[in-house]
Amino acid sequence: MTARLPVFPLATVLFPGLVLPLHIFEERYRALVRHLVGLPEGAPREFGVVAIQAGWEVAPAEPNGRPVPGGADVTLHEVGCTAELRQVTELADGGFDIVTVGRRRFRIADVDADAEPYLTAEVEWLPEQTGTDEVTDLLAARVISVFRQYLGLIRPDPQEISEQLPEDPTVLSHLVAATAALTVADRQRLLAIDDTAGRLRAELRLLNREAALLRQVRAVPVPLSELAGPPAPN
Repeated sequence: MTARLPVFPLATVLFPGLVLPLHIFEERYRALVRHLVGLPEGAPREFGVVAIQAGWEVAPAEPNGRPVPGGADVTLHEVGCTAELRQVTELADGGFDIVTVGRRRFRIADVDADAEPYLTAEVEWLPEQTGTDEVTDLLAARVISVFRQYLGLIRPDPQEISEQLPEDPTVLSHLVAATAALTVADRQRLLAIDDTAGRLRAELRLLNREAALLRQVRAVPVPLSELAGPPAPN
């Protein structure tokens, strides 16, 4: 099953269930917000968030400083996630501050840069695993353990480390992917994995890699001469 979606290219990856606040200042995306707000009651107010593979979030500027109509020339990743509009605050300058929540994953089939001021795309909805099995539950338990160790290396406050992590393996896999200090490329690969067990396995590898790097950096001795010297300029 396919659908036509407005698309918002960003230099980030959105996952289902995760909150994404946005400051909307470009006119093409102001038009997108106005379109969503104006939809009939009960209609899904959502747009696609897709990570940029090459190019820029903001359109190039004309000599007068205004964005070029039609938007920037960007190359998008194939898989994205819809953002459901939950809160809209209109600003005095005509822009918006919005709060969205990731809802469902999709794969782009075709992009149209001409139908609207903003990009739209024909998308195919991707399946999301429901229910669990023994393997997925075991993987989730291992990810929770390794993720807590990883948090202990990056968060000095023990209370933060003890925060409750979701028991649902799919929700857990999305939370870990979104909150670990991973590259956009790493996050994009995780978003594109269809089954929860596969995503959790990939996260175990990534978390073990990141934890090993953090331990190695902390174990590197700093010469006394560097500690005694003046601070380096920025």
